[in-house]
Amino acid sequence: MIIGVPKEIKDNENRVALTPAGVKEFFKHGHEVYIQKNAGFDSGFQDEDYEFAGGKILPTIEDVYGIAEMIIKVKEPIESEYKLIKEDQLLFTYFHFASYRPLTEAMIKSKAICLAYETVEKADRSLPLLIPMSEVAGRMAVQEGAKYLEKPMQGRGILLGGVPGVNPAKVLILGGGIVGTQSAKMAAGLGADVTIVDVSLPRLRYLSDIMPANVSTLMSNEYNIRELIPHQDLIVGAVLIPGAKAPHLITEDMLKDMKPGTVLVDVAVDQGGCIETCKPTTHQDPIYIIEDVIHYCVANMPGAVPYTSTVALTNATLPYGLQLANKGWKKSCSEYKELRLGLNVVKGEVVYKAVAEAFDLPYTEVEEFL
Repeated sequence: MIIGVPKEIKDNENRVALTPAGVKEFFKHGHEVYIQKNAGFDSGFQDEDYEFAGGKILPTIEDVYGIAEMIIKVKEPIESEYKLIKEDQLLFTYFHFASYRPLTEAMIKSKAICLAYETVEKADRSLPLLIPMSEVAGRMAVQEGAKYLEKPMQGRGILLGGVPGVNPAKVLILGGGIVGTQSAKMAAGLGADVTIVDVSLPRLRYLSDIMPANVSTLMSNEYNIRELIPHQDLIVGAVLIPGAKAPHLITEDMLKDMKPGTVLVDVAVDQGGCIETCKPTTHQDPIYIIEDVIHYCVANMPGAVPYTSTVALTNATLPYGLQLANKGWKKSCSEYKELRLGLNVVKGEVVYKAVAEAFDLPYTEVEEFL
């Protein structure tokens, strides 16, 4: 198969979809890999590294899309890329369709095969291609939150872990999944007073067992969240419903109950955000303030640590990418349910129910294409 790796062009996106080590594995299996010039530069990988691994460098993004049967990316295509996508071309990347209708409609129009990292799902309900970036984003959420709690950043002027004789900051984490767990580990490690809320009692039991003493758990419901928020310094939104929009656990009217300088970090922004006043921001312009509450809603947080993120992402995506290249998308998705669940849009039809429901679009069973 001919594989293309374009340079990411979303604002401040420094990751790349494949490391040279990943290119080498495709090359060993007899596939051709074309990488856009300088695609890996911001992640610390030179064109020479890719050529040494068996890849071929192309000068423009148009060249990469033009030759490839499968495009492997990090982030969803942006508007300038829509016209480059060909009918029957396989796109393997993060899409987060349910949060952006124009992208969904553009991919329907393209008649490409859109296989989304974020909805590939194993039998145990885990999301293997979302986990590595969720781990990065969860840890970064606390790192960024701690920074914006500083007074020069317009925060409350509180050190997350406090010092002897001074109480630590209070951190509320909405959701006990991968993002929430990693956020809690970071916040607890810095000495904060942490509360995790989740709707799953078994998950709360598990977290209660593994977390240190400065982490407490509570059932997630509106009453409990409203009781907690007046006392928090940092709130991390870490809610995920695979392929669907996140529910708003923090509503606009709740902001008035928060202390001035409270920091909100919404990691769920890719899926519409679990904080009602959330809107996507960038690394260049990461925050905005409403009701004296700081909102940090960067939609590609792991892009700020591209070397770590790129290696972690390739580690997870490579086995699936090799299956798709070795067997083709139809056979791979027929044989492996977890890959089949990654199909969101196929040849102009929406085949993932949550995406169809998000925009009231017609839904087609994916089996019709297999």
